Amino acid sequence: MADVPDRPAKEFLPSAPLEHLRFRACLLRRLREFFDQRGFFEVSTPVMASETVVDAHLDPFRVICPIDPRCPDQGPVAYLQTSPEIHMKRLLVAGAEAIYQIGPALRCAESGASHNTEFTIAEWYRCGDNLEGGMRVLAELAEQLLDRKPTEFLSYAELFQRYLQVDPHGVDTASLRKLVDSHGQWKRVDSASRDELLEFLMSQSIQPHLGGENPTIVYDYPASQAALARVRAGPPAVAERFELFYRGAELANGYHELTDPDELQTRFHQANRLRTANGRQALPMPDRFIDAMRHGLPPCAGAALGFDRLVMAALGIDDIAMVIPFKADRA
Repeated sequence: MADVPDRPAKEFLPSAPLEHLRFRACLLRRLREFFDQRGFFEVSTPVMASETVVDAHLDPFRVICPIDPRCPDQGPVAYLQTSPEIHMKRLLVAGAEAIYQIGPALRCAESGASHNTEFTIAEWYRCGDNLEGGMRVLAELAEQLLDRKPTEFLSYAELFQRYLQVDPHGVDTASLRKLVDSHGQWKRVDSASRDELLEFLMSQSIQPHLGGENPTIVYDYPASQAALARVRAGPPAVAERFELFYRGAELANGYHELTDPDELQTRFHQANRLRTANGRQALPMPDRFIDAMRHGLPPCAGAALGFDRLVMAALGIDDIAMVIPFKADRA
């Protein structure tokens, strides 16, 4: 008989109980049924590719693809995708009208109770949808999978006025610093940017109140937090971006998608400047994606959902290790 290694069982057993994984499988079937019933079709795009979305805060894994396996450190560079966004939008340019994808995404240095470096993302896009259409799809999905309704819709400004008695679009940075000081200790308050101060207040003082009983969708973020969303002229100018919260957790992020290739390229350059200012490595421009945008991305809305977090929310669990087969430290 072969020797059995003297190793703690927790090193090779799953991190999640099997009953949680069975529930996860059931929720996954219901997620696919939701989109299939609405005329979306499922796609699978590359997890590893030569280009990736340029984001100021998301760090992709960088890998070498050896041409000669005897020289494993030599070859072209590729990136493990932080989301399937750029490839799915290239499919929209090619004529796909309503698509969804469920699969792995990977992000460097993301770990904790609600994060894992590899996680399951559900992402979808539908041509012809505007901000309201995109929010409606997300609300219907949340209500169906969480068995909770109706969804509450609140603007970013309404939340700041309700919980902090301040206009987030008009307040000056000095006043934001004082507000942050009064709502908790943060060592970086004196050097933080306006957006960092707003994000701190949102996460610490507002988010815990969101989606306590039913799903909550927050919309109309500051224009400076648009990412790849359209900006609607004001005053105040706002990003046509929306996020889903339930029981204080952020589950999904969506946009009325930016379709202007020149503005897209400008935002990617701005993101790279922020990356280098914060000590991160700049990422190469995703030229194929930009070329596709110049060919013409149809008007559309889309969203990305953290599927593992959805399972956590549905089960009332606050540790991602309990809803995925193997967390990173056991993989």
